[in-house]
Amino acid sequence: MPRLAPDEMTVLGANAQAEAIRDGRITSEELVSAYLAEVDRREGAVGAWIHLDRDHALSQAREADRAHRDGRAQGPLHGVPVGIKDIFDTEDQPTERGSPIYAGRRPSSDSTAVALLRQAGAVIMGKTVTTEFAFYTPGKTRNPHDPQRTPGGSSSGSAAAVAAGMVPLAIGSQTGGSVIRPASFCGTVGYKPTYGLISRHGMSPLAPSLDHVGVFARSVEDAALLTETMIAFDEADRTTRPRARPELLRTALEEPPAAPVLAFARTPAWPEAEADTIAAFEELRATLGSSVVVAELPEVFNHAIERHSVVMDVEVARSLANEYRTAPLQLSEKMRQHIARGRRLTAQDYLDAVGIVPRLRAALAEMLETCNAIVTPAAPGQAPRGLDSTGNPVFCVIWSLSGAPAITLPLLKGVDGMPMGVQLIGAPGEDARLLRTARWLARRLAAGSGPRKSARPAR
Repeated sequence: MPRLAPDEMTVLGANAQAEAIRDGRITSEELVSAYLAEVDRREGAVGAWIHLDRDHALSQAREADRAHRDGRAQGPLHGVPVGIKDIFDTEDQPTERGSPIYAGRRPSSDSTAVALLRQAGAVIMGKTVTTEFAFYTPGKTRNPHDPQRTPGGSSSGSAAAVAAGMVPLAIGSQTGGSVIRPASFCGTVGYKPTYGLISRHGMSPLAPSLDHVGVFARSVEDAALLTETMIAFDEADRTTRPRARPELLRTALEEPPAAPVLAFARTPAWPEAEADTIAAFEELRATLGSSVVVAELPEVFNHAIERHSVVMDVEVARSLANEYRTAPLQLSEKMRQHIARGRRLTAQDYLDAVGIVPRLRAALAEMLETCNAIVTPAAPGQAPRGLDSTGNPVFCVIWSLSGAPAITLPLLKGVDGMPMGVQLIGAPGEDARLLRTARWLARRLAAGSGPRKSARPAR
């Protein structure tokens, strides 16, 4: 087979890159070198990385190539580079959690997610920028499409690095909207699996009842591949379960047994939607025709946004109690305010808030018996101008509270030509079905059945 040039390597998806390494059409060293060239070209304007050691990345790639030449076992991501949000411990690179409190911190072991990526053969390219403790205060990253706009947060560096073509895959986390929102703003696929599907051991905790590991990729199938490599029972994170690993990639690549039906729901967040978002989604509905039904969320969802805020603030106050006590002035003012609010809330406030979670999950499961996914905006609109905020996560928080899987696809553009995501939500535990539906939708719109020009479908 003919060998590939550097510009041909980086336009391939991660699945295809792994296959090309296995087939000998490229080496891991060539692939990583090509991405490092993109880092050289784009990083100065984007600022996606907080730690990237070129020599170390290339050393990992060369070892992957030696393993290939020696005929050693190779995992599904063999030789493919992955960016790691800087809240996941890495034994060979710093993990500073977006805070001066942990400047220079060097963990002694990998987080479970990173260990599983290494086991799958991935090259750990470097650490991507996170907001402070994966909360609201922004880091240095800028939107790759417009440096005067936010990339979103808290997984800002991961989303921007993938969107800017500096790495094909990256992992992040979501507690409110920290995967779906930056993926929407930056124009990538962002996927938050069902709560508990991926271990958080070795990931800096923020609000453990809400914290999810998530992924960024350029396609649904690449997101499926990356996620599948990290699914495993982990006794160190008891939200994981000893169960068969779902075949996310195989299922995502299948044709649905019947044409999917999507439930368009004006969630309690709908009043926050901007005018171009409303117009785009109305045209999306018209384009999809009988594939979309208008649905009302059950009453239990009416106060879910407020319940999420209570759970988050209480658990943030607990997770960062030591930092608040010993180094309060090294926390941002906004972080101190949320911690103070969490400390004021009562046990009854918290129990009332978490008490609706089983009801949310049951209501979602029942609703999704008659349709394949719920479809909503991923964010109120395109990425806001300014770098002092990461944008509003209001369209994501219900699904973080419920633990349901969610994915955003870069299918639309706003009035300024910026990306806008279409978010699909599945029933808890039905990740494979959600990914299959998402790929179906992406392919249908890419085939020319997209919304009319005024909705500005992404190319």
